[in-house]
Amino acid sequence: MQIIPAVDVLDGSVVRLRRGDYDDVTVYGDDPASAVAGWVDAGATLVHVVDLGAARTGASSPGLWERVGAAGAPFQAAGGIRTPETAADAVAAGASRVIVGTAAVRDPALVAEIVAAVGGARVVGAVDVRGGRARGAGWEDDGRPVDDVVDDLVTGGVGRLMVTGISRDGTMEGPDLDLQRRVAGRVAVPVIASGGVGTLDHVRILVPTGAEAVVVGRALYEGVFGLAEAIEAGSDAGSRVADDGPG
Repeated sequence: MQIIPAVDVLDGSVVRLRRGDYDDVTVYGDDPASAVAGWVDAGATLVHVVDLGAARTGASSPGLWERVGAAGAPFQAAGGIRTPETAADAVAAGASRVIVGTAAVRDPALVAEIVAAVGGARVVGAVDVRGGRARGAGWEDDGRPVDDVVDDLVTGGVGRLMVTGISRDGTMEGPDLDLQRRVAGRVAVPVIASGGVGTLDHVRILVPTGAEAVVVGRALYEGVFGLAEAIEAGSDAGSRVADDGPG
């Protein structure tokens, strides 16, 4: 299972929110591009970069994707990707993938337009869930039923989904396994898990849910475990699941 470090950016700093609360912020650095490059140097094959300000308001932070792209490291861009133009701009700046969340919640027809602009393989549909509803606008709107958003994203042609249990995000209390299983069991596209990972066992228990990857943030920044340890845990757990499979 792929381990994807998170670099969340707010007001130019590398931060982590707790449960999506913009008033509960921990700052870990002031150079997002260096943070992305550092995770790749440590062994990451992809980094998840979130423009938190844009996720909330829709207005992208000027030059963020260009600065991150200039580092030459593979990353997926999230936050404020709400039009074909913003998706294309992020890809042009160097993003390997773009994350679409608010667009799917507010206007599902936009998903297909974004897919047409950059290709389905580059588009990840974000399913960010609180209280049984998939949320947008920095997780601050009322959202829509999870299954409806999942179905709209798949119908729109996204290449994969990223599923986050908002109540677990940034807490290190463990992932929402029921949510991960629910979505993975509903779709044929790959699923990335996100939210709540705080131990290596949390990485391991996600593998049987069918997740192809997991986004990890606070646990790495707090030094609970290292990236190499997480990669090894995901690989070992995946091997055991394969060994226990049919035949």
